[in-house]
Amino acid sequence: MKIESNKVVKLVYELYIGEGDKREMVEIAGEDDPMVFIHGLSGLPEEFENQLIGLSADDTFNFTVSAEDGYGNIDEEALIDFPIEQFKIENDEVPEGMLEIGNFIPFANDEGNKMTGRVTEVFPEYVILDFNHPLAGQTMHFTGHIISVRNANPDELSHGHVHGEGGVIH
Repeated sequence: MKIESNKVVKLVYELYIGEGDKREMVEIAGEDDPMVFIHGLSGLPEEFENQLIGLSADDTFNFTVSAEDGYGNIDEEALIDFPIEQFKIENDEVPEGMLEIGNFIPFANDEGNKMTGRVTEVFPEYVILDFNHPLAGQTMHFTGHIISVRNANPDELSHGHVHGEGGVIH
């Protein structure tokens, strides 16, 4: 069975960012915790899914997804200044370790949508948080292999996610 829309795909991969000798491994989905998703419904970059079309169980892959075709380029408007006062909670102080560079802080907007900002700079009066996807602006290189491909069942398709092993159990 080949990968196409509405197929459940189980795969392992290594993700590298950067170019040439400066590539850095940033993520591994190994045999003990493979990635499982419904092709076309995953929310993954479309180009990632496109590169897998036509592959079958035991096939290997090695491809690149540009920043534009992945999580987009860095959006400067997603770098937002917050007054330091917003982070003070206990005794009118910022909890120790909260505003370390690189920390992710969860937020909700006025409509209740959840988002996460990464601390990029801390100043005495304000903090700059980056709400871009962590892989925005990055060329991504994937290597791996397909473990299995099967048809998604009607419940999985109506819910938009895989059920059972590697998916949602409810």
